[in-house]
Amino acid sequence: MKRPHVVIVDDEARFRDTMAKILEHKGFMVSLVESGEQALEFLETINPDVLLLDLRMSGLNGDEALPRILAMKPGIRVIVLTGHGEESSARKAQAAGAFDYLCKPCDVDVLVARIHDAVDIIFDKSQRERTVGELMIAIDEYTCVQASSTVREGIERLKVASENFISTGLIMECGHRAVLVFEGEELVGVLNMRNLIEALRPDYVAFEHGSQFSCVKFSSMFWQGLFNARVRDLESKCVRDIMNPRPPVVDCEATLMQVADLLCAENRRRVAVAQEGRIVGVVREQELFHEISRQVLQRV
Repeated sequence: MKRPHVVIVDDEARFRDTMAKILEHKGFMVSLVESGEQALEFLETINPDVLLLDLRMSGLNGDEALPRILAMKPGIRVIVLTGHGEESSARKAQAAGAFDYLCKPCDVDVLVARIHDAVDIIFDKSQRERTVGELMIAIDEYTCVQASSTVREGIERLKVASENFISTGLIMECGHRAVLVFEGEELVGVLNMRNLIEALRPDYVAFEHGSQFSCVKFSSMFWQGLFNARVRDLESKCVRDIMNPRPPVVDCEATLMQVADLLCAENRRRVAVAQEGRIVGVVREQELFHEISRQVLQRV
């Protein structure tokens, strides 16, 4: 099997040498270049798989070299690897056609994984990736409630949400089991069925939970009637008293992978979608599941 060929373009000799040893140990063939000008000369006769490009170099810097490299070798995957990473710079590299933009110091395993991705991933242009906007449930079709509403009103809205099906062509199995909570027009939280159940639990039990010498370890034997009493107390509370924090918010131009990453990283079930600072929709784990299943099953 051919070893992937990686070119390191960086004006720091120590970094180049150290990184070359690491990548060679990981199974890559490595070439070293110390400037943007030398990179262009090198590429006149060589066709590497991946090029690691520093940005701040004397002479032709990485920002200037990147579009010229991609124009000369359209098939090469360029990973920017810089110690001066900024969002504006990353967006510029993205617009120019870079495969990724990583910041130093970079974990070796992360770098190796992205090099392998650059070598292995073949983008099927006939299989366009759907956008967040295409998968989302429009906010007008999602059940919402105000934070100042009583829990009784929240339950009414939750009941409606769990029974409704959204007729937008998106699959809504058994409706949805949460409602978005707003303070005026600002999204401030999520109310779900678990919030109601957790709010019923006696405070002293939660406080004592995990204690080796719990003074209430036999108390549950005497809870007959407590459930009904706690439900009566719950009715008059406000939604804001028991809701979860607001879900993560992504821009409508975000990728589906960004949504998947947020759901996992923050252990949430949905993200809100914003456009020009206004919440316009919701993408839940169900939408991602149906997109996964659509792609997998259509290849059977």
